[in-house]
Amino acid sequence: MKPRLFADAAALAAIAVAAALLLAHNLDGSGKATLLNVSYDPTRELYSAINPGFVAAYAKETGRTVAVKQSHGGSSRQARAVIAGEQDADVVTLGLPSDIDGLVKRGLVAADWARRLPNRAVPYTSTIVFVVRTGNPKDIRDWPDLVRKGVEVVTPDPKSSGNGKLSALAAWGSVVTRGGDENAARTYLGALFAHATGFNAGARGAANTFAVERIGDVHLTWENEAQREVAASDGTLQVVYPPVSILAEPSVALVDAKVAKDGKRDAAEAYLQYLFGDAAQETIASLGYRPSKPEVLARHADRLPKITLFPVTAIARDWADAQARFFAEDGIIDTVYRPHSQ
Repeated sequence: MKPRLFADAAALAAIAVAAALLLAHNLDGSGKATLLNVSYDPTRELYSAINPGFVAAYAKETGRTVAVKQSHGGSSRQARAVIAGEQDADVVTLGLPSDIDGLVKRGLVAADWARRLPNRAVPYTSTIVFVVRTGNPKDIRDWPDLVRKGVEVVTPDPKSSGNGKLSALAAWGSVVTRGGDENAARTYLGALFAHATGFNAGARGAANTFAVERIGDVHLTWENEAQREVAASDGTLQVVYPPVSILAEPSVALVDAKVAKDGKRDAAEAYLQYLFGDAAQETIASLGYRPSKPEVLARHADRLPKITLFPVTAIARDWADAQARFFAEDGIIDTVYRPHSQ
């Protein structure tokens, strides 16, 4: 009997240790279950505003307490960090659907991620606009103005940043959606990169280069980041909306491989669903993002003006095709891109 007792005791001890490790992994120091939202560069303020509302709503509905932590960086770089295990994400809220597709290929996110949530898992859209010095001294109105002699452009790295990728796609589309052919688009994109002052790794770094260090004449950036940048500039910057730009579709997904083993699926799913509710949609609009709910967008038309936005299908089959065609090794970007990082 004694050996069996010892075996049972050892098994119980092993179970207790495993349970303790799982609990420690899933809880922060206060005993709250903790979610990690790995997001792209300029969404710090957005999720800082959204998270307290979700925490309160989740506690009211379930009686359970949850905390949400945030991580921010260039969208593609963040996706690579999740793949490498450097970011232990429960959910990802990235700048491009193609960045999430990269996680699908590694078995971290389910293939049907876009069908699990409203609006194909796009809680809001955005676009790329211009920020210039007040008074617009270089008279920058449209994409061709960016490659005039003497104009210096600030844009993030198209290899690491969703902002950088979207700026490149918007520039390309500004040519081909208005009658130009692909040769003209390639020539224009090469000229645009030649006018770049450098390539920051992410959107916020580029914003600091332009607004704080006062480098460059025009900054290509997310609409929401442009609004934040101008509001913080004490009247020294202004937004210019070009006649045409790209429809950006930042997307969100559950990291299935992570939440399945950590027992946080319910909380993580509730968090992503919350982004499509009225409270989060109002916060989204108030911070310069275009909410997926049309009625909320309509209430914020004064800060989110109508602009001609072309979809990714105007320049590629879909986001995955755009990623492969433009940003894969030896893709279009490699033929015209000469990095000189800051």
